[in-house]
Amino acid sequence: METRRSSYSNSQPESEAQIQLCPEKFEVAPTAEQKLPPVDGGFQAWMFLGACVMLEALIWGFAFAFGVFQKYYHAREAFQGSSMVAFIGTCATGISYLSCPLVLIAMILLPTMGRWFSTIGLTMMCLSLALGSFSQNVTHLVLSQGVGFGIGGCIAYSPSIMYMDEWFVNRKGLAFGITWAGSGVSGLIFPIGLEKLLDRFGFETTLRVVSVIMFVLAAPFIYFHRPRLPASKSVAYSRLNLRFVYNKMFIFYQISNIMEAIAYFLPGIYLPSHARSVGASDFVSSLTVTLLNLASVFGSVTMGHLADRYHPITCITISTVGSTLSLFFLWGFASTIPTLLVFSFAYGLFAGCYSATWSGITREVGRVNPKADATVIFGLIAFGRGIGNVVSGPFSEALLTADPFKGSAIGGYGSGYGLVILCAGITTFMSGLCIFAHHLKII
Repeated sequence: METRRSSYSNSQPESEAQIQLCPEKFEVAPTAEQKLPPVDGGFQAWMFLGACVMLEALIWGFAFAFGVFQKYYHAREAFQGSSMVAFIGTCATGISYLSCPLVLIAMILLPTMGRWFSTIGLTMMCLSLALGSFSQNVTHLVLSQGVGFGIGGCIAYSPSIMYMDEWFVNRKGLAFGITWAGSGVSGLIFPIGLEKLLDRFGFETTLRVVSVIMFVLAAPFIYFHRPRLPASKSVAYSRLNLRFVYNKMFIFYQISNIMEAIAYFLPGIYLPSHARSVGASDFVSSLTVTLLNLASVFGSVTMGHLADRYHPITCITISTVGSTLSLFFLWGFASTIPTLLVFSFAYGLFAGCYSATWSGITREVGRVNPKADATVIFGLIAFGRGIGNVVSGPFSEALLTADPFKGSAIGGYGSGYGLVILCAGITTFMSGLCIFAHHLKII
């Protein structure tokens, strides 16, 4: 296996060396370098990472727990029978991913405004949830809990991507892995808390309470969710070099990323209902998702650590092989509750860590495209995941409707989710396209 140490992205124009050698170019005093806080450690770096983890946990933890709301909305007379309920969750997650490149470009073009994006986004997403509590129909919820929350969440979260390069250099992969783990931890808490609130108080009070809790928890960290380096207007436009999107290395990595995203969201959607179909209680059925989220915490941190030391292909191979085997052999042949629980943990461990490979992918794409900006590369990778997220919903619904294996195959393949399992496994296997391209010397 090829071992590499992560280095500061050569596409980052405001490097410490450049500031030190050419302070007049970046409008920084010659002694600015001496005043900068240290990278890869120190109070401010860890507080920045703490802010990233908190926002990750609140934004994605809430968005990924939409299944609890979906179950509640379908049971309410005012929303019953509406085919648009699923769009609420799709908008919340899909828009957060898809709008990421646009928000990052805005931050690049408005460098002096960068530290305010978190405040603006947090206010917007909390206000959207509060307004959603007054909804009278599904359209209102789509616009508030879906679109409004999705856009606000993306704006609040984008500084985590924008400034991670500045605070963490040799530990950047680990820092991103710890950040991704935040949604895994909140994935253990949000479903339980939301279900209790909805059952006792209804969606109106629940959305108001959640909006207040989110603001109270995130607000103290916003001050630390800021850049490490002084803002520079002189290099903004030079960072918007998108020629790397035509590079075959980026294309192969992006296709693999989209394939993995299409499959990744399916088990979390259907595991609880599959568990109930084999006799699991409501608690045990929800435990399948709990184990998946718990395992993703360990997987993300471990993979982030590996991404700093090994080639991204090595990391992607670990994730892809583990996820594919789990889908085909554990979920595929699962006919008992213990097997489903083992699958949940295994899949969360291997598939839940895939995003932690993005720092390595960004490093490799930047290596062959020196003029490409690491932040823009990362934003477009997130955009690719958004494509997979949006496609996975209607794709899985079509698979359920057309499943020919129900009652005629063994294990999970004959449970009514057979076609979903099969296609998820095939799609995950196809996410290893970049692995084959690398070993065939195409990239």
